[in-house]
Amino acid sequence: MIGDGDGGRAELDLVTLIVARSDTPPASATPEQAALLRLCVAPLSVAELSAYLNLPFSVVTVLLTDLLTAELVQARAPIVRQKVADRSLLEAVMHGLQRL
Repeated sequence: MIGDGDGGRAELDLVTLIVARSDTPPASATPEQAALLRLCVAPLSVAELSAYLNLPFSVVTVLLTDLLTAELVQARAPIVRQKVADRSLLEAVMHGLQRL
């Protein structure tokens, strides 16, 4: 999980994945926060959330920082994929295709 660092602000970037910890927004949530929580049932990046809500990245990060502080959402580092596929996997696929 990505912490709130040294200044109380979460270290969020465009590819940080956000997932809600609960299915239901609390009554104290603003309409924008409630919308974020409903969208984050499955992990979405901050960029996706910004686009879906038609809000600037800076506004979304402020909203998410409040939700992170309240422990209503969890921030995750993006999944990093290998740049080059594993050679043994490529060979297995090649041999499987040759058998067709």
